[in-house]
Amino acid sequence: MGLANGYTAEICAAIGFDWLVVDGEHAPNDIRSMLQQLQAIAAYPVHPVVRLPIGETYLIKQVLDIGAQTVLVPMVETARYAEDLVVATRYPPGGVRGIASALARAACWNMTSDYLETANDQICLLVQIETRRGLDNLDEIAAVPGIDGVFIGPVDLAGNLGHLGKTGAREVISVIERGIRRIRLAGKAAGIFECDENLVRHYLSLGCTFVAVGADVIILSRAGQALARQFKNLLQAIPATDEGGCRG
Repeated sequence: MGLANGYTAEICAAIGFDWLVVDGEHAPNDIRSMLQQLQAIAAYPVHPVVRLPIGETYLIKQVLDIGAQTVLVPMVETARYAEDLVVATRYPPGGVRGIASALARAACWNMTSDYLETANDQICLLVQIETRRGLDNLDEIAAVPGIDGVFIGPVDLAGNLGHLGKTGAREVISVIERGIRRIRLAGKAAGIFECDENLVRHYLSLGCTFVAVGADVIILSRAGQALARQFKNLLQAIPATDEGGCRG
């Protein structure tokens, strides 16, 4: 979801998808718009995932406090970075997440009496691999305790491999295939973003268990273009007359 709006988030939540990504990496989202979208989604049987712009400790703390339970961090390239992310999502003594549950929607403002004791077990941390360096270190990253899943970003990965804008390039597909197998061998959930139905089917067959298949901005853009073409073509098919009237 890149429209950064609670109203459109609710529409997406009602459509029937299993999970939705509130995108803070490429969309114009801030902590307030993320909160609005999480509130809108909460009424529906769909799981929200918040993708951060970067894995900074303070950002992780903020999105967890507003109620995100699943966090996706882009551009993870080393096991050390992955370890730091795990620590940032956990309360002490196992982590460094700041404690202010009285201010946190996640704790229902301290009305969830056991939140501090149970919060660590409720967190799902996903890391995104989208560079050659990340692929080189994939086995070590996936082996980090506390990392629940690894999400492959094929668009950035294709560019990093020298195939800018070509996620269907043979080399790109080949490294993704190997990556999915390595993630699965590590016992972690494998995910990917892909809109091509044939590739989605292929990656599902390899064991991907969470697949992003579109974006609200893409749906709006494509549907809008199709609607405009449909009625512009209709307009062109109507013979011009000298009787005036509206043809717009």
